[in-house]
Amino acid sequence: MKKGDILPDILVENMAAEGKCLSRLPDGRVLFIEGAAPGDRIDVQLSRIKSSFLEGRAVAFHQYSTLRTTPFCQHVGLCGGCKWQHLNYEKQVEFKQQQVIDNLQRIGGLPVTTIKPIIPSAKTTYYRNKLDFTFTNKRWLTREELDKQKAVSDEIQKEGGLGYHLPSHFDKVFDVKECFLQPEPSNSIRLLVKQVAQQHGIDFFNLRDQTGYLRTLTLRTATTGEVMVILQVAYNKEEWLLKILQAIADTFPQVSSLLYVINEKRNDTFHDLDIICWKGKPYITEQMQKPDGSGVLNFRVGPKSFYQTNSEQAYTLYEAAWRLADLKGDELVYDLYTGTGTIASFVAGNAKKVIGLEYVKAAIDDAKVNASINGITNTDFYAGDMKDLLNDDFLNQHGRPDVVITDPPRNGMHEDVCKMLLKAAPQKIVYVSCNPATQARDLKILAEKYDLVDIQPVDMFPHTTHVENVVSLVLRK
Repeated sequence: MKKGDILPDILVENMAAEGKCLSRLPDGRVLFIEGAAPGDRIDVQLSRIKSSFLEGRAVAFHQYSTLRTTPFCQHVGLCGGCKWQHLNYEKQVEFKQQQVIDNLQRIGGLPVTTIKPIIPSAKTTYYRNKLDFTFTNKRWLTREELDKQKAVSDEIQKEGGLGYHLPSHFDKVFDVKECFLQPEPSNSIRLLVKQVAQQHGIDFFNLRDQTGYLRTLTLRTATTGEVMVILQVAYNKEEWLLKILQAIADTFPQVSSLLYVINEKRNDTFHDLDIICWKGKPYITEQMQKPDGSGVLNFRVGPKSFYQTNSEQAYTLYEAAWRLADLKGDELVYDLYTGTGTIASFVAGNAKKVIGLEYVKAAIDDAKVNASINGITNTDFYAGDMKDLLNDDFLNQHGRPDVVITDPPRNGMHEDVCKMLLKAAPQKIVYVSCNPATQARDLKILAEKYDLVDIQPVDMFPHTTHVENVVSLVLRK
């Protein structure tokens, strides 16, 4: 067999990692398949061949799985976002729960005798509070569009677009007609910006040549109804900038934070750049109920702030962590990878003191502000590389924690951090993870002294393959 060959009439057996499905071939090798569902009978075109496994994608369907449902988005198959639209939501969360179990058992070598049922998201569309769109002067054309243009002329006309990158392609962007991830006015703002730019001949960016004016558009919405718009441009041209910003302000009065950034770099990140507030406030405000029901927490979200992108399900995630921590009110709590201090503020009312640690100094500044506006006086925050900051001197100065809550990025905790936790030996560790694979790897290290007692998966991102998982560990006596 070679790449490009077609394997006919393959019965898809089960789900695998990263949203792929699998089948087993007669020679014993596993075939991983993109774009399929368990129960499909399909033809598969091979894209990768190894001694123990093969990879391919579904190119023809002879029988559709009963687990399938009709995708709701016209961009399915092109966009890398909502890969599981073709599966009914009940099956999605089942597969995610199994993904957690498989990682804990296979990578962590941990016994999974009890696991709480995964908590699904109440909203399966329009649940995100932040989206990033990219401008392109040569949008990606689908095969149907190419065929249609060729029928008229041999010359393919390249058009500007504002949308998402194709998976694994930095320079290929398709134009988004409608996105079901963020509530209005998200779609309407994006369409207006594109229309105004085209009407006035404002240049869209070329990602490969690094030429053009309009680079990215970031939209943030909050449960309070506030909206933030961040327009990123390649250089300062006030005439073009004002046309777009004024059109947004005139059309969408709910935009309470209208910002722009001039980025002359070769990448679109702006965390190291100045953000100019053109109108309104330089932040929007999110609200979240306190876990004990005693009131509401307010969080200022700036253009560089991290906040869980599913606002409503963020409460569910933090409530799970708070519940598994089971704080009595007299504990010293360390909140590792605290970000803007959301978890620290969330649990502070039930702890003696909370110390938050985070790599990004700007996030720590936000965390201090958030504690202040909520009247929280029993939190301290420190910035630094976690593996260097969390050491013996820090523990001796601030005290050894009774409880540690850790919520690291997708690559998990550094091995030195895991070893420091073993040395600090808190009575309980609550580990919140957006990647059960790296979580399982870290838990394998912590299992030297800790027993896994609770497992609570949470679905934050419907129609994607991602799943959050919260576990609690208790120091072995």
